[in-house]
This record gives sequence, C-alpha cells and structure tokens, in this order.
Amino acid sequence: MKKTKLMLGDNIESLKKLPDNSIDSVVTDPPYGLSAPKNSGKTSKGGFMNKKWDYDVPSVDFWKEVYRVLKPGGHILSFGGTRTYHRMVVNIEDAGFEIRDQIMWLYGSGFPKSLNIGKAVDKIQGNEREVVGVLENYQNKNGENAIFLTEKVIKENRDRIDIPITKGQSEWEGWGTALKPANEPICLARKPLSEGTVAENVLKWGTGGINIDGCRVEGDEKLLKHIEKYGSNSDYGNDTSTTFGQIKSNVICGSTEGRFPANIILDEIAGELLDEQSGQSKSSGHKIEKRNNNSKDIFGIKYYHREKSYVDNGGASRFFYQAKVSKAERNMGLDGFEDKEINFTPGFNSRDENGNIIKSDGTLMKPIIRKNSHPTVKPVALMTYLCRLVTPPGGIILDPFMGSGSTGISALLEGFRFVGMEMDKEYFKIAEARINSYEEYRKFIKK
Repeated sequence: MKKTKLMLGDNIESLKKLPDNSIDSVVTDPPYGLSAPKNSGKTSKGGFMNKKWDYDVPSVDFWKEVYRVLKPGGHILSFGGTRTYHRMVVNIEDAGFEIRDQIMWLYGSGFPKSLNIGKAVDKIQGNEREVVGVLENYQNKNGENAIFLTEKVIKENRDRIDIPITKGQSEWEGWGTALKPANEPICLARKPLSEGTVAENVLKWGTGGINIDGCRVEGDEKLLKHIEKYGSNSDYGNDTSTTFGQIKSNVICGSTEGRFPANIILDEIAGELLDEQSGQSKSSGHKIEKRNNNSKDIFGIKYYHREKSYVDNGGASRFFYQAKVSKAERNMGLDGFEDKEINFTPGFNSRDENGNIIKSDGTLMKPIIRKNSHPTVKPVALMTYLCRLVTPPGGIILDPFMGSGSTGISALLEGFRFVGMEMDKEYFKIAEARINSYEEYRKFIKK
C-alpha cells in the first residue's frame, strides 16, 4: 500500500474493506463514553462537550473487526477515560484480545471541573458571599488556571475576564464534586499468537513483541558523557565493601541505551511537579552477594559486585519518558482553514453582552479560537512514542478513530505506513491536511 490510506465513513464498514491479518498495530484514541452508563437510570445530553460521537465506548463487535484485521501478536494501544476505562477494556477482552498492561499518561495541565457545593448552597439559601480575590480565567504557560491578581494588574488587563473569587460561611464551603484531571489510562492489549512462542510468531508475522530499545528513556547527560569517555564499566565515584575493607570497584554504571521503558508517561508539567515533590536523588547499583568459586564461606569472606544500573542524580521524572509538546503543532498544516470557536456548546453555555461565554456555574470564560476544532487533540510527541513502542519496522498502523490525525502524523514521522478512519467530514479534512504536512512537525519535536 501507499504511505497512507484515509477512509471517510463508519469505521466498522471501513474495517470490513481491509484484509484479514493485514495490520501490524493499532494506536487510537476512541470515544470515552462520558455520558450516563446504560441502564443507570440517568439521562444524558451527550458525551464529551455534547458530542454525539462520544456517547459510548467502542462495542465488542467493533473490536472483533479490529481483531480480524490485526496480525497475530499485533498490539493495541487504546486511550480511555478514568471513569469508563473498565467498560472499554472489558469489550476489548471479550473480543478475544489479551490485556497485557495499562500505560498511564500523566499531565499537569488539566483543569478541574468541580461544582462548588458551598456556593450552590449559598445560592439556595440566599447567603451573601465575601469577595476575597480575583481569578484571571486563562491558562498560563505553566498550566495554572487560578491566579490571584492585584488591582494594578487588573487595570492593566481590562481585555481579560476577571472573575471575583468569593468565600461563604456554610458548613459545605470548600466541598466539590470532582478531582483535577491529571491522567489518562491507555490499554495495552495483544491479539493471541498463532505460533507456539513469541520468537516463532515474530519470525512469521513480525509482531508479538514491543520495541524496548527503541523506547528507552534517555539517561542523565553527565552520566552519558562519562560512559562515552571511559566506558560503561568505569568507576563513577562509588565504593563497595568487602571483609578486606573499602575497595574502589569497577562500578557498572549503565549505558547510552537509556533506561527500560515504564508503563508511566509524563508531560513536561507533570515531570516538573514530580521533581518538586521528589527533590534531587541519587540512584546506584545495589550490592549482590557473590561466592568465591567453590568456597563455602569457610573464612567468612563475601564478595560483592554492582548490577548494571544508572548511578546518577536528578528528580524522579528521569525514570520516565516525557512527551514534550509545542502548542503550535495543533494548527500545523491548516493555514487555509477558517478559525473556529471550540468551547461554546449550545444548550450548556450562554453568552453575555460582550460575547464572553457564561458557564453553567455562572463563571465566565473567553472563547477559544482555533483552526483545529477537534476537542481532544493528542500530542504528536506522545503518539510518536506509542507508535514506535508497538510497531515493527515498516509496519502498518491503524487508527480507526483518526480525529485530527495526530497518530497518522506520528506514524509517518517514524517511517511507518498508516490507515486512518474518521466519520466526521470536518475532522477528516483537518486530519488529511495535517497528515499531508507531517514533515513540518519535525521542527516541533524536542529531542
């Protein structure tokens, strides 16, 4: 096939057009089904941001079609919502897949969508609330959404929305209904092997394993320079103890390959927050007892060596991959597209006389204008890493929920081929334009 095959329409019907065992991996961000669960007795106005496509998680029948087109041993990486992840995973499992792991993508820029119960109670009871500050309702570069401002700053920023922050006296002041979102789980599943072992399956189909070395986490810069200069078995300033006293040993301090990839992925902000909590720490190889030839500790002598490890310093974030993202990538390749407002939902929001959006809790927010109108765009750096993790060289990646095309961009950047499916015509055009311009994204990927 060509580098890309983009299919507009219902994805189950599109999947039926693909041959059996023709896809190497599936990397996708499907609907999270954030509406009321079936048979819950609750009514729902729709899924995420009132989008009908997000009404439910993909069905078992859908995943059975994915099962058919995926090669034996082929992997799925599928994002899910924290409240509905279990429903998606059960459907994947019921379609015949093995659930291998869960990757957790942690980010620091989520905004809490919690009802202020104290404020709601005061409204019911007619209580007055004290104004204690002003909230500038915009997200700054650090992902912070609540900033208290002085009067001078307010006067200098009249074009921004300044929301008074109030405090009540009821017993329910300080209570809410939701936590700040800071993670999305990703299901790692695999189609069962057709051969007796993973090695045999890899030789026949090219699928069954994950790319460990291709996804290792970069090591400490100082350590890497030390290794490049002196070799991986050189001493890095540590002593080991034996019964004969302190002896400098040849400490195996790691390699330039990087750390083994974990099932946690951070964004830049989450990495910074983690390092603030952990502080600077030092990691080193631990002692392993080793007998001397055939001796049975007759003289009480014990020998030690250090395992291969990273003897370095830094925050806890250095143990995990971090997807570093540029905000400009969202609209790359969309120069000819119209700007659209993405955060106004008829029936959920209203407007004031200045065109500002009035949220359901009465607070204001500025309209968000973007050329890429898709509400759940995933970072290209994140999707690139995931594509590389589960796809063999030159393989074909399927994304049956293509959205605005981030997986397609990532697949091409990594030298894979790509099949994308999308039922919304507007999103399909956006994805097509972004994928066709994938080379432009290289300048936004931070190494």
